[in-house]
Amino acid sequence: MSDHVAFGLLVYTGLQIALTTLVLKTNHSSILPYFALILLVFAVIPACRLFEARWSELDDAQAADPALESLFKRDRALVWLSALGLPFALTGLFKGLAFLFA
Repeated sequence: MSDHVAFGLLVYTGLQIALTTLVLKTNHSSILPYFALILLVFAVIPACRLFEARWSELDDAQAADPALESLFKRDRALVWLSALGLPFALTGLFKGLAFLFA
C-alpha cells in the first residue's frame, strides 16, 4: 500500500499544480485556487498517512491473509480514484466559488 499511496500522492500533486496553474493563467483576480494547494497539505497528506498506517502495521503473515485481499483492493482503488479525481473536483469547486463571489 505504501507504494500506491506514494505514487498516488505524486499524481495528485502533479495534477493539482497543473490544474491550479491553468486556472491562474485564465483568472488572475482570484486567490481561491491557492486554497486547493493548501488543502493538499492539510487534508490529503494526513488522509494518505491513514491509508498507509492501516496496512503498514500488519506483519507478513497478516498481510498474506486472503480475507484481507478485497479490503486491500478497495483501499487501493480509493487511493487511485482520489488521486485522479480529487484535483478536478477541487479545481471545479474553487472555480465555482470564484465565479459566485466574483
